This record gives sequence, structure tokens and C-alpha cells, in this order.
Amino acid sequence: MTTVARSPNLTAPEARRRLAHERNSRLTQLSAIEAGAALADKELSSAQAAAIRRVLTEIDAAEGRVADGTYGACQSCGTGIPVERLEILPYTRYCVGCQQKS
Repeated sequence: MTTVARSPNLTAPEARRRLAHERNSRLTQLSAIEAGAALADKELSSAQAAAIRRVLTEIDAAEGRVADGTYGACQSCGTGIPVERLEILPYTRYCVGCQQKS
């Protein structure tokens, strides 16, 4: 088993708070899309809803990483993900370098 680096200065409660905020924002967006789907372009609404559901899946996965102690570590190279990146994308799996490679 490899050791993963934890991100400094971002506690598990803070990570959970940020993830909960992201989830609530996405659920609000999803509700708005679904409510307006009858009036809007169905294909566009469907694509937007699918994208939001993917982010919700990523948020769930990030909460699992908080629980198992691997949150804040890049899932590709194992280095710590900068706190600034986690503040912007609290559900991210990768550091910027690894994200750009994929």
C-alpha cells in the first residue's frame, strides 16, 4: 500500500463543509434545470443534468476520501493537492499536473 500525502491546512470538517456546499449548489441547479426542462431545449437540459449528476458522483467519492483519510492527495501521483485547488474544486481527484496529463 502506498502512502498518500494529505493536503495541509484543510481539515476534514472544512472539507466536508465545502463538499456539502458544492452538493447543495448542484442539487439546486439540477432542480432548476428539471423544473424548466419543459420550456427549454430538452437535449441541452438533459446534457446539463447529466453533467451535474457526474459532479454529484465526484462529491460522493470525495466524501469517501475524507472518511478514509486520502482526501487531498492526488490519486495519480500521490502528492498533496494544494489547498487553493481544493477550495475551488473540493471534489477534485488530481493535482493540476496530473489533471493536465489526462
